[in-house]
Amino acid sequence: MIIDSHCHLDKLDTSHYPDGLAGLIAAAQADGVSQMLCIGVDTQQFAPMMAQIEPYDFIHASAGLHPLGVKELSSLALLEQQARHKKVVAIGETGLDYFYQQDNAALQQQAFAAHLDLARQLKKPVIVHTRDAKADTLAMLRDKADLEVGGVIHCFTEDWAMAKACLDLGFYISISGIVTFNNAKALREVVKKLPMEQLLVETDSPYLTPAPHRGQQNEPKHVRLVAQYVADLKGVSLAQLAAQTSQNFADLFMLS
Repeated sequence: MIIDSHCHLDKLDTSHYPDGLAGLIAAAQADGVSQMLCIGVDTQQFAPMMAQIEPYDFIHASAGLHPLGVKELSSLALLEQQARHKKVVAIGETGLDYFYQQDNAALQQQAFAAHLDLARQLKKPVIVHTRDAKADTLAMLRDKADLEVGGVIHCFTEDWAMAKACLDLGFYISISGIVTFNNAKALREVVKKLPMEQLLVETDSPYLTPAPHRGQQNEPKHVRLVAQYVADLKGVSLAQLAAQTSQNFADLFMLS
């Protein structure tokens, strides 16, 4: 059984399933997906997201404000209450994104710090988004993160030096469908070096659909394709990869 460690179920178009979201979830289960982590990116959309996943005990949640959604720090006011919800196992998606927005770097850093402080307070792992912000991300993790609880660098696309630095902090690395893209040769070399004990797989659905389904909406069921691709890169069976990443998921999010 495989776990999708990062998806956005509330962002998915489920109209092609007669049963809507229930049909999409059933399709994922039919492909061997046993658990999912639905990621909070907007404090204003947290309640409707939770209403969608509340019936499913195998779907966990996180609470956070995406760095590209940070307009003002007042939007973080609801975060602590949301993070205490019984289904919330992590804080985030948070972090730094200088690829799309660099003019508000200081505001992103303040929001990231607030998430890291809350994660430390609640003893919950943090889900980190980082793009074109390696130095600042690492500096803030070293300074602010609760390294005993740790977290995950989701949708990892950076170089081996960044991976090694995150691994040395005790963080997990999560690989998405990007690893299957034609232009991801460097990432594939990084994946080959990643220790199995600090590895997760994800879809980030509805985004980043893996080959051979590029151009279509991504779904949690496609985490099987990501897992198989990563397993092939690492020279292990899909069953081995699934078992190890499932154990890693349970360890990180304290679900074992």
